[in-house]
Amino acid sequence: MEAKEIIKDAKRRMDGAINAFHDELVKIRTGRATPAILDGVKVDYYGQKVPLNQAATITAPEPRLLVVQPWEKKMLAEIEKEILKADLGLNPGNDGNVIRIPIPQLSEERRKDLAKLVHRFAEEARIAVRNVRRDANDHLKKLEKNHEISEDELSIYLDEVQEITNEHVKKIDEMMKTKEEEIMKV
Repeated sequence: MEAKEIIKDAKRRMDGAINAFHDELVKIRTGRATPAILDGVKVDYYGQKVPLNQAATITAPEPRLLVVQPWEKKMLAEIEKEILKADLGLNPGNDGNVIRIPIPQLSEERRKDLAKLVHRFAEEARIAVRNVRRDANDHLKKLEKNHEISEDELSIYLDEVQEITNEHVKKIDEMMKTKEEEIMKV
């Protein structure tokens, strides 16, 4: 693999770590209704486990209410059961046509727990980015050892990898700070 390809691959993998971190953040409740809260819920739809949003329409008509409208009424009980089983701390109510899910107000203690969770996810994302950096640096050093690039080129490429790493870690920290402020907002 060529040095430019190694750096390009490292950037792509670091972007993947940020995307995974973003996906984790979306699932964390902030006390406001957002359809993304139900992203992890899968339902049995014609013998196949599919994400809830592929078997129903999920809307947030009010800041503290989610409404799930299945495409087929016979799915109501199944969807309600899966939402309860997902252990999201939500109590769905089935009125025969739609499922209404009130989003409870977060307590101060719960907010702090969620903030800690955000910090943990951020640290995991930073570790993933650093692992990609280490891997890219190892590949670059191997190229230098095999005399495919010079020492000076190695130094330039290592600096470039470090710069990309710093950008990604900064982005993770910004995302963490934004989510934490969102959670702690009363």
